[in-house]
Parts: sequence; C-alpha cells; structure tokens
Amino acid sequence: MNGRLFLACLFSVSFSLSAAQAEDTAKKTDTLSFENDVRKILKIHCLHCHGENGETEGSLDLRLKRLMVKGGDSGPSIVPGKSGESELIARIEAKEMPPEGKHMPEEELAILKRWVDQGAHTLRPEPEKIDADYVFPDELAFWSFQPVKNNAVPKVKQSKLVRQPVDAFLLSKLEEKDLTYTSEASKAALARRAFFDLIGLPPTPAELKQFLNDKSPDAYEKMIDRLLASKHYGERWGRHWLDVAGYADSEGYNNKDMERPWAYRYRDYVIRAFNEDKPYDQFLQEQLAGDEMVKPPYHKLKPEEMEKLVATGFLRMAPDGTGSNPAEKEVAKNQVITDTVDIVSSSILGLTVACAQCHDHKYDPIPQNDYYRFRAIFEPAFDWKNWRTPAARRISIMSDADRKIANEFEAEAKKILAERTELVNKFIDRTLERELLDVPEEKRDAMRKAYKTTGKKRTKEQVAMLKEYPRINRLSAGSLYLYDRTLHEQSGKETQKAKELAKTLVEKIKKETLEKIPEAQRAAALAAQKADAKKRTEEQKKIIAEFPALLVSTSNLAEFDKAGAAQVQHHKDEAKRFMELKTTAILKEYSDKATAIRDKKPKEEFIRVLTEVPGKVPKTFFFNRGDFEQPKHELLPAGLTVIKSNLEKTVEIPAVNKELPTTGRRLAYAKYITSGQHPLTARVFVNRLWLHHFGKGIVASPTDFGKLGIPPTHLELLDWLANDFVSHGWKIKRLHKMLMTSTAYKQSSQRSDEYDVADPDNLLYGHMPVRRLEAETIRDSIIAVTGKLKTDLYGQPVPVKEDEVGQIVVGVANVDSAGRQGKAIKMDDRKFRRSIYVAVSRSKPLAVLDMFDAPKMEPNCEKRSSSTVAPQSLLMMNSGFMVEHAEYFAERLEKEQAGNQAEQVKLAWMLAFGKEPSTEEVQQSVEFIKSQVPQFKTTAKAAGKTPEQLALATFCQALLSSNGFLYVD
Repeated sequence: MNGRLFLACLFSVSFSLSAAQAEDTAKKTDTLSFENDVRKILKIHCLHCHGENGETEGSLDLRLKRLMVKGGDSGPSIVPGKSGESELIARIEAKEMPPEGKHMPEEELAILKRWVDQGAHTLRPEPEKIDADYVFPDELAFWSFQPVKNNAVPKVKQSKLVRQPVDAFLLSKLEEKDLTYTSEASKAALARRAFFDLIGLPPTPAELKQFLNDKSPDAYEKMIDRLLASKHYGERWGRHWLDVAGYADSEGYNNKDMERPWAYRYRDYVIRAFNEDKPYDQFLQEQLAGDEMVKPPYHKLKPEEMEKLVATGFLRMAPDGTGSNPAEKEVAKNQVITDTVDIVSSSILGLTVACAQCHDHKYDPIPQNDYYRFRAIFEPAFDWKNWRTPAARRISIMSDADRKIANEFEAEAKKILAERTELVNKFIDRTLERELLDVPEEKRDAMRKAYKTTGKKRTKEQVAMLKEYPRINRLSAGSLYLYDRTLHEQSGKETQKAKELAKTLVEKIKKETLEKIPEAQRAAALAAQKADAKKRTEEQKKIIAEFPALLVSTSNLAEFDKAGAAQVQHHKDEAKRFMELKTTAILKEYSDKATAIRDKKPKEEFIRVLTEVPGKVPKTFFFNRGDFEQPKHELLPAGLTVIKSNLEKTVEIPAVNKELPTTGRRLAYAKYITSGQHPLTARVFVNRLWLHHFGKGIVASPTDFGKLGIPPTHLELLDWLANDFVSHGWKIKRLHKMLMTSTAYKQSSQRSDEYDVADPDNLLYGHMPVRRLEAETIRDSIIAVTGKLKTDLYGQPVPVKEDEVGQIVVGVANVDSAGRQGKAIKMDDRKFRRSIYVAVSRSKPLAVLDMFDAPKMEPNCEKRSSSTVAPQSLLMMNSGFMVEHAEYFAERLEKEQAGNQAEQVKLAWMLAFGKEPSTEEVQQSVEFIKSQVPQFKTTAKAAGKTPEQLALATFCQALLSSNGFLYVD
C-alpha cells in the first residue's frame, strides 16, 4: 500500500469527531436521530466488524436501529430509553469496543447515550432488508451525488457590475452581507495576471505595450484571445493536468526508480490537447480508453490512432516497480492497480475511492464492493495474474521499411559477433592449454576433461580437481582479460631479460677487446671508441680497423657474438609472442565493429500505453481487508452505487462488449462519465479551472467532493458552470474566457478593513487574492526575462543530475558504475527549455523546483501547496542557477540599453514586474547599483567581469528574488 493511501486509510479508521463538532451536532435538535447523529459515529468505530460486507461478529449488525435493538449473541445491543441497560454502551464504556484502534471519544459516547435515552429515534421507517451495498437516503441526498442543476442566474441590485453570469452568482452572496466587488485592477496588473494564468510566462515589454496602447473597448478580450491561441497555453494548462495525472519520467516505487524513456509522448499529447482545445469529454475518453478506439494489432498506425494510444499513458502514470525485480512482486503488481484507481478517481471524480480498498469508506457511501467493481473496469488491461512489465507493455512505432533496414544491419552485426564468439572459444582453448602446463602431466587429460564438462554434469572428483587450480576453474569468456594481465607481465619479463642479456654481452665483448690491446695504446683506443665517427683522426681509424669490437652495441651484437645475439632475440620473440596472445584488444575490435554497424540502424521508438490482451478476461475478486491473498467473491465492472442510484437512466458497464476486440469496459465507463448525466465529472473539472484562476476552488478540496471535503461556497454557481460547460460542448478555452472577462476576475487585490471583518477568508470573492507563482513558473520566468528561454515545443525530457554538492540540477550525468562523478559534461542550450520539459524524476527532483513546492507524484498531486520557508531565500541568493541567470539578465540590459543605467533599470523593471518604475524607484535603483561597484573591485577580474557588470547583476538578482517578481496580484 503506498504512503498516501496507507495514511488515508489509517486516518479514516482512527478519525473521530472533534469535541466542537460533537457539541454542534448535539445542539442541532433537541431530539437526536440515528440518521443524522448516530450512524456516522458507528460507521467510524463499529461497522467494519458489525455490518460491513457480511461481517457480523457475535451475530451483531449495527447498520440499522432495529438491528441494534434485535442485537446478537449477547442479546439486544441497546434498550431504547435506557442507556444504562444497553450492552453496547457498557462495552464501549469498558473500552472493550472497538477492540482495536482508538476508543470512542467521550463526546461521541455522550451523543450515543443521549440518543438511546431519548428513545433511539429514527427520521424515517427503516428498510426491511439491506444488502452490503445499501446506500441510505441521507447519503444519496448529499450535494455532490445529486444531478447537476441548471440554476437560473440570480437577479442582483448592482447589475452594472455583471459582465458574465458568474458575476451575478457571486454578487448575490456579497449583497446579502451589504458587500460588493473591489475596484478593477490596472491594465498592467491585468496583463501580468492573464499572462501568468494562461501561458505561465511574464509579458514582454512589446506585448505589454501592445495591450496598454490599445484603447479599443475590447482590448482586454483581444489580449485573452491571443493568449488562448499561444502555443504556450498548452504548456501552462498541460502542467496542471499532469499534476493530477501523476506524470513522471521515472517509475518510482523503490530506490531503483528506473527511467521511463517514452513517457514524454503522453506529456506532449496533453500539451497538444489543450492547445487544440480538445473537448474535455473526448480528452477523458481517449485517456481512459484510447486503445479501445483503435483496432488491434497496433501496427501501421495513423497519426490519429497513435494519438489515442498515447493518451492511455494516463493509466500508466502510477509508480510501477515491477520492471526492477522488486522483492515482493505480487505486492508491486497490485500496487500499480491501486495507485491507478487512486489517480483516476481523485483526478476525474474528485472522490477518495481508494479509502474503500480495505473496508467500506468511513464517510462516503462507497462500499468495499464498489471499490473492486471500479477496479474491475481496469482489470483486463492490467491483469495482475498475467502481468506485463513496463517494457512488455510498450508498442513499437517503427515502420516496416525501417525495420527491414534495421534487420539487415542487425544480421551483419550478428555475423561479426559470431566470428568473435569463434575467436573467444579459440582463445579459451589456447589459454587452457597454457594453464595446463602448470598441472602435473599425468593429471592434464583429466583436468582438461573436467573443465570441458558443463557445470551440472561434473562429478565430485572433477569439482574438487578444479578447485585445486582456480585459474583454470574461473576461465571463461568474461575472464579472459585477467589472463591478458598475466601475459602482459610475462611479456614484460622477457623484454627485460633481452635488455639485460644484451647489455651484459656488450660489456663482456668490450672488456675482452680492451684486454687484447697493449696497455700503452688503451687510452688512445678508448678515445677512438668515444670519438664521433666523422671526426676520428687517421690514427683512431686505424685502431678501430684493428679492433672493430670496440664499437660493439646492442644493435650490432650479432656481428661479434652470433650465439649471444640469438639468445637476446629469443627473449624478444617470446615477449612479442606473449603480447600477441592477448585477447582483449582483438575481441574489442570485433565488438566495436558490431557496435558501429548497429549504430547505423534506424532508431526504434515506442509509445507507453495501456492495452488489453485479446481473448484474456481476468476475473476481479473482492479482497478481504484489501489483502490480495484473501480473495472472496467475484465482482463485475460497475460505476459507484451512489451515483447510479441517482441517475434517471441506469447505466451498465458490460463485462465484455462482443462488438469490440477488447472487453470495452473502459470505453463504456468513459462514455458513461462524459454523458453529461454524471454529477461529478463536469463539477470537478470546472472547480479545478476556477481554482487555478481564483486561487482556491469553489470546493476548496478539489479531489474530495465527499463528506470530509470542504463544502462548496457557491453550489448554485458550481452547478451553473458545470451545466454550461457540458451544454457548450465541453470546450475549455471558452470557459477560460468567460471567467477571465468577468468583473470578479478583473478585480484588484486591494483589501479593506470593512471587507476583512465581514469575510476574512475572502470566501465571497470580494477581491482577487495575491498568489505566489508555482515552481515551474518561477524558473521559466527567470529564464524568460534573461532572453535565453527556448520556446520550442515537445520532445524528450531535459536530463537532470546530481552536482558536486549533491543538489539536483539540469545537466548530463557522468557517473561510473561505482557512482563516482566523472568530468563534468557541458550542458547545451536545452537547459533553457521550459520546466515542463525537464525530466520529472521521483527520486531526483530538480532543486530549484523542489524548493518552491513542485509536486511529488505519490502517486499524483491533488493540490499544490505554497510554502514560505527560509531555504527559499537562501536559494535565491546563493544558487548557481540564480547567479548565472542574474548575469544573463544583466547582459541583456547592457545589450539593449548600452551605456544608460537609468534606461537599464526601466527595462529591468518592465521585464521583471510588467510595469514602469517611478522616478524615485529608478533613482534608488541607480544608487544601489553604484553602491555595489566598490565591493567588486578585487573580485571582478577573477570572475571575468567588470565591477560595473557584477553590480548590475546583483541588482538583477535582487529583482528576481523580490515579492514583486514571485507573486502576481
């Protein structure tokens, strides 16, 4: 079980109503009821043993009041009107129930006792029969499970403030408290807000000037249209979806965290989908069942077919350690499915379905049976009993023509490698014979036979014999290089022998020759010997002619000692022979040749997909307590019971659609949730869109629309938006424009004391919140203002690595097999790409993003946090990334406004803050830059910059670290 799911289940088991909640519940009415006050307490503490999934310990079922009165083996569990005589109360007070986990808090016990003493009232007649999946009427009535309503736009007093219907819904609530919208934001503030919201980049001075100089009434709308048409829109909004999808370029699960080399195609699919304004219903259908829209086998794919298959990468985003040989393989397999269910249900349905894996959901009407019915929708594609690892699930997109070429090159390479294998065998035989020379002659044949006998067929005697001679025992293709070392040593020894023998023989001949010369002539002879041949006197030439051996050397030794020279040559020949016996270089030559041939092959590429195996339909079983080793009854695919119960027309998901080559389960489910009738699909998405424009959702818990979630502040507005979204074709860009052209969105972030008292949390949207930029937007904006940002779309992820101090940075790793850092490899201009293209490694998060709350995909990101901690300031001051880009920023200012410091400041202000500085701000900035120059007098030369350049870079770094840059009004 993954960390988040474990904590969620643990929380759901141990959670208790707080004292304040309990008191509030008790005060709602003088008469408590089973439905409103008691059943939720029993559900938390008791029903997992007394009512859920047929579990009735002691024959006691506590799901209904009448069943409580009926009791179990110990008799009635309650006596209406008499809590002191009620067995259930006594057991709870004695801390005997629940037997495990936290005991029932006193506040909740007090409610239970009071209810019994009042007569154990119910609000309505109880059903005569209930099954394991029964949903109570009050649960069915919960707001998020009700059909979406097409609410009328309310009438408001301040109708002039209504630009879009959303304004009327918000104003109606404000007017109830005698409040209204704050003033409209300035054009510069609106531009910066819109740019960051839609493309995640700051406006350039030219773009800002275009908008500010446009005096037409629809200038703002035209700017919104330009941004929605920008190719960067898909990058910005694709990132939001990738959060909830759990996108990562590594598998996670364990420390191996293997790479996902083809996951990026799904990322690119998402970006394209947003840029093309793909309707949300189609977007979901393709991600849930794109493979079921394409006829297998998936070969010779058309672009639109490949797109649908790539879309199913959504269902392959969960951590998957099954390809890394995990210790508990069955656990790893089931965890992939568990996490996928979690991702799908949280991102699309906004429900914590995962909390029903081990028991009925403690708060929402999701029985455990429903969890496994939901799992059954995806089971045929995952099929944990016939599991396919990530590598086995991918689909090749190589063309037939390229495959033919690749096969031809592969055949050529294999031919080379076959020749190499013959050589290896030859070298092994040769090495064996050489090593056998160290074995007594009478044992050599037996030793040879022992070695040639394969391991399993060797006798005990043969095994023992080989152990006596480990150099023979370990001889193999992989160890030949070890024997090369011995040959190298032997060759060196023979070379040394040749040198020493030649030297000895030369010295001997010289000595014997000198002894033959009369003593009176020896001095002259030695002088003749040492003299340059061209400068010898006639007398010296005569001496040399008479005693030629005076000129003996290692090079002419044979002229004076043929036998000795032959001995020297023998040692040289032996040295050469030993070197020629070395195998490594020869075998490497063959390997390199085969590699060179293979490098010519067309590269085979793949797509990461989820598909079913035709004809295989695994069964889905209910796992007792969530344990896959305890399967119970079989369950068929279905949506959630509470949703189906509220639909006018029941939707069934067939176990097998005979009209399709697949089961069709996922396609049926995708069409069901995008039919427009499902109460959650549109609500959840429009709420998420609202969240990213207004800083918080109408439902502040975007992935929990259940009872533990935060209730909507404006339910009527949420329903109106959901209905409008569906009725206008699920078009996302249209919804953006509606929200962004509203008076509510165009408000300033200006607050007032009066408003803060009436609505301190801004739940009524009486002003826009000040929002910090997300991690990726901060990094992208820093690169953008330097002018270095690469704006090309799509492609393989930019690699990350660990630098010399252990931080994760953009770069190409150069690490050996032992994990040691090699020489740094210079990174190309890919380091200036947008953050959405930087590899998302679960174990190696990019430091500059991680510091500003980039999501950790465990398994996905339901909602980003926004922290303010001291290390963020330290990073902005000290990180290599910040220092480098501050210098780039300064270089841009010098290039575009050379020699004019005041103009450089103005340009920096426009680039960083999207507005012009005041005269005072310009003056203060110039003074600051000048004040920094002296401290760089001694360090500038070493940095390769002038003091003035470093001072300007310091100013730039201050701007990039300021709240004005990091936050948007």
